Amino acid sequence: MVANSFSKKVTNWYESHGRHDLQWRKAITPYRIWISEIMLQQTQVVTVKPYFKKFIKRYPTLKSIRDASEDEILTLWSGLGFYKRARNIFQTKEIIHSEYKGRFPKTFDEIIKLPGIGRSTAGAIMSIAHRIPTPILDGNVKRILQRYFSDNKNIFSEKELWNLSLSVSDAANSNLYTQGIMDIGATVCSIHNPECYRCPLSTNCSSAFLKIKAIKNKKVTDLKSIKMELSLFEADQEILLRKIDDQEIWRGLWSLPYTNEYSSKSRANKIQQINHRLSHRILEIEINLKKVSKKFIPKNNFQYQWVKVGDVDNIALPKPIEKIIRNHGKENFL
Repeated sequence: MVANSFSKKVTNWYESHGRHDLQWRKAITPYRIWISEIMLQQTQVVTVKPYFKKFIKRYPTLKSIRDASEDEILTLWSGLGFYKRARNIFQTKEIIHSEYKGRFPKTFDEIIKLPGIGRSTAGAIMSIAHRIPTPILDGNVKRILQRYFSDNKNIFSEKELWNLSLSVSDAANSNLYTQGIMDIGATVCSIHNPECYRCPLSTNCSSAFLKIKAIKNKKVTDLKSIKMELSLFEADQEILLRKIDDQEIWRGLWSLPYTNEYSSKSRANKIQQINHRLSHRILEIEINLKKVSKKFIPKNNFQYQWVKVGDVDNIALPKPIEKIIRNHGKENFL
């Protein structure tokens, strides 16, 4: 009875109050749910919205993304962060077209084997797109289950939470229930200020209307800092770029070469320092601006290219590097 009551309340609430305007919830397909779920990993909905719209406009179907290169996918992803997700999309679409004849897999066991897809993401695709009841357990769902069943006094194990998620899943309306439980966690049962008066589960919730202790945000000074020394080489109104494939941050994107990669005799025209905050660290970036008389390619195993500032829209660049190049172009080429 508890399970039936729980799922019914979630489903009814979603039909009346859910975020039906989200683009990936319109014309639902396994492909669209997959792309949205990968984008939503560690990223808020408000940030994902424009990226999903741009991505789907360029690649509306599995068929349309078949011949997309990794660079093209990374270019669309530029600025969204956690770029491994974009590389996983490339690898997954390659597998789907080579092993599944271009059709998205229909079973949980097949889906969970694809790059970047864990148990909860696979469950969301199964429940929402294929309408086969499958539990999910993202951060929002964990919080709801923990509060509802234990009033934050007892901490459930991961296994116990998965069992609870399975027990309250709605077999009849898995697509509505799954989207509803996600929305309640994101918009009502928030981490710091849960709005229990709006929650359809508050009547039987063990934590309803109790004061939830807020978890303090990490201070900037607590984050790990990583120093990067880069050089912006300019020749004939073009900039030298290097593809990043030797470190995890921005791997697969194009960036400026490291200063120590090329011992240029030319002195830096200017040194610019910026701090760029990621979710888990701060990048302390020093940019050495150098004009050279002619183009060159450093002699090492990395991939380089010279590009015009106006062409950066077509290249997968990290947002802070793109901004630096654009600002340099405005100051020097206009």
